[in-house]
Amino acid sequence: METELDCDVLVIGGGVVGLTTAVVLAERGVRVRLWTRDPVGRTTSAVAGALWWPYRIEPVASARTWALRSLEVYEELAARPGTTGVRMVEGVLGETAPDDVGAWAAARLPGLRRATAEEYPAGPGVWARLPLIDMPTHLPWLRERFLAAGGVAETRTVADWAEARAPVVVNCAGLGARELVPDPAVRPVRGQLVVVENPGIRTWMVSTGADGAMAYFFPQPGRLVLGGTAEEDAWSLEPDPAVAEAIVRRCAALRPEIADARVLDHRVGLRPARDTVRLERAPLPGGRLLVHNYGHGGAGVTVAWGCAEEAAGLTVDRR
Repeated sequence: METELDCDVLVIGGGVVGLTTAVVLAERGVRVRLWTRDPVGRTTSAVAGALWWPYRIEPVASARTWALRSLEVYEELAARPGTTGVRMVEGVLGETAPDDVGAWAAARLPGLRRATAEEYPAGPGVWARLPLIDMPTHLPWLRERFLAAGGVAETRTVADWAEARAPVVVNCAGLGARELVPDPAVRPVRGQLVVVENPGIRTWMVSTGADGAMAYFFPQPGRLVLGGTAEEDAWSLEPDPAVAEAIVRRCAALRPEIADARVLDHRVGLRPARDTVRLERAPLPGGRLLVHNYGHGGAGVTVAWGCAEEAAGLTVDRR
């Protein structure tokens, strides 16, 4: 018979949600073990854009609360961008008027205003200063912060809850929850990106192309990330050359200098979408506790800290 794991809480999932949850728990003095199927560089989070903004996530009221808490943390982390990967960067949310943003965000974004015709000729648009996270820097930093707090991280795949022999298990498996729970409500929303040399662009932009598809570009250290797509129930991780060409074309329509930028890389990620985020407790055999924290879609970075703190709170009574 297998023995109980040497930990108070086992976190399953090594993307931004799982890592952030593990950090919050470990820094509260909990003995935490993290199991991740993939190294941080190969998680879905690693290919995220990753601009702070509640994107395709329900329930709306809870998502806004989680996002605002995360905003507070990112504003603090932005004081050390080279270490944490977090910067506060200005840019334009296209097809959006200031009244569309809502008081929930406007009150926390003092620089928010209507974009000028020069900043966004297509109009209307909103100019805002938001956290922009460089995930290849941020994810390893989160992992090291977790380890520094006494956490233990292991590369391991989980097929059944019986393997997770801890008093409390926190399920941050993302798309993996579809099979692990199992929860058929979790489905992939495929996102393809093109990474190019930055021709000197310092602001980000999120817009809709002439063909009705979204277009965005995010200046990250040493590169410019172009997107994107949102293909529901698409599982392929192979970049589609035709899709890549369309992404570059849509972004170049917004900033012509992008058309001649040298392509550095093509990336694909499968967002773990669900009709609503699942953040709740459930029983496991033997009196153990399971806390679900998955289904964040394309907003995992945006709500990570708020969800992590709520998930950590759900473990308190049983650890």
